[in-house]
Amino acid sequence: MRAASFKTATLLFTLSACLLQLPVRGQSDGDRLYFYRIYFTDKNASPSDFLPGQLLSPAAVARREAQGIPVPELSDLPVSMEYISAVTEQGLTYRCASRWMNTALFTSPEPLDVKELELIPSVERVKLVKRPADPTKGTYGKYGTVTLMNDTEEFDPGVPLNGTALHTSGFTGRGVTIAVLDAGFANADRIESLTPLMQRRGVRATRDFVAGSEYVYDYHNHGTSVLSILAGNLPGLISGTAPGADYILLRTEDGGSEYPVEEDYWAAGAEYADSAGADIITSSLGYFTFDDPSMDYSFSDMDGNSTFVTQAADMAASKGIVVIASAGNERNKEWLRILAPSDGDGVVSVGAVTQELTISDFSSAGYSSDGRVKPDMVAPGVNLNIQFEPDHLHRGSGTSFSCPVISGLTASLMQAVPKASPPEIITALHESSDRFHNPDSLYGYGLPDFLKALSLLEEIHSYMPEDGMTAGPNPFFDEINIWFPAPPGHLSVTVTTADGTLVTKRHYPVYAARSYRLDGFGKRGRGLYLVKVETEEESRVFKMIRLSR
Repeated sequence: MRAASFKTATLLFTLSACLLQLPVRGQSDGDRLYFYRIYFTDKNASPSDFLPGQLLSPAAVARREAQGIPVPELSDLPVSMEYISAVTEQGLTYRCASRWMNTALFTSPEPLDVKELELIPSVERVKLVKRPADPTKGTYGKYGTVTLMNDTEEFDPGVPLNGTALHTSGFTGRGVTIAVLDAGFANADRIESLTPLMQRRGVRATRDFVAGSEYVYDYHNHGTSVLSILAGNLPGLISGTAPGADYILLRTEDGGSEYPVEEDYWAAGAEYADSAGADIITSSLGYFTFDDPSMDYSFSDMDGNSTFVTQAADMAASKGIVVIASAGNERNKEWLRILAPSDGDGVVSVGAVTQELTISDFSSAGYSSDGRVKPDMVAPGVNLNIQFEPDHLHRGSGTSFSCPVISGLTASLMQAVPKASPPEIITALHESSDRFHNPDSLYGYGLPDFLKALSLLEEIHSYMPEDGMTAGPNPFFDEINIWFPAPPGHLSVTVTTADGTLVTKRHYPVYAARSYRLDGFGKRGRGLYLVKVETEEESRVFKMIRLSR
């Protein structure tokens, strides 16, 4: 059954409700090992020892420079291999490192004397983050739930957020890269709703930090469900919130057990995303209790600074990335409250509302333990259409699913206003939300209005012509910008050469932004181009001259 047949064919469903928690294939030998996080005293190097391109991709360097963020910083420097070798000489096996946290993860088949490891001169402290595991994950339901789908109707979660207006204006996340940190992406390369993403090669990179490989299309289907909300496309059934974005798929969660080592994988994944030039990190994961109760966090740790994963998330935000995380599904359980890393100062925490836009019974409550507004906002996250296996559709409920609604629409917003910085974007989302002036511990600032957020950002970054539309620069090289005094509503743009040859024609029944970027001239010749622009208010022809670089 292919994507086109979903509308008319009989759909196949699972026979009972289930929890999205079971790994697709067995766990690794890591379940029989002890994992130690070792904090080092220093980097044994300085930023002057490296050029930016030695540490980061051109896209990552460009993001930092555009936002005035120094590069490289001390936190960008790799963990000293000399220090790592000093530990492996003690019989431990190196797994991965976090340059941001200046830590490395090691394993041992036997428990070790931590005090002896701390005698190594370069070692500041050592923390046991996983012991041999019972292969039964302790936090059932952390991924949300999946229920039977008894109809073929779509509830588009972008509609109540005014997010679909961005899509109809052509803002689908194109040019924006989203890193998805999750438990696995089983079948993501095979399901119908993601076929368009795969066919256009929209997955830029993959990495499994748990198993140490590049392949991520196994182990777990939770990330697949999240990705179907972000990038899925099945007409009348699934409409992704960022179908035009590019994606980096990173497995950082071990679906078979729950231990703090997953925070180390999360940090490694976030650093990979930063290095590869991601603009957004979306993470439908959260941490609070573990299979070993002695490792549990308390609510006082949800203060934006205490947990390892939250420190890593805030570091990612400081690198110019918009970090968006699920608030958690704990309000109808003993814990009640938000999870790490959604408590981070620089992290957007997302709760879940029903299709009637009332808070769900499971959406974790705020505030943070130090009294900040959390969750930041809410989005629909109950009974959303998702897909995680071929020929089958399901409905999912959880903040796992409201989180990618916000993440995808934020990518669309970033495409619309590419000069907006992450702090400006987050502020605009807060100020556009329906409870901004009266936030609470369940809704936070409330339901964001992406059209209002667009307007707020355009007031900062878009030129506002006083007398009708205008276009520029003229002469131009690769793109033309058209500015309007107000959103034009209907918009048609036709470009021809001086001899009347059609170059492109674009039509938008509804166009919501106050500027329009006309690109695609990279392979066109120099000379005169006629740009005809028609809106509800006026029609003009601009004579634009293209120069060669």
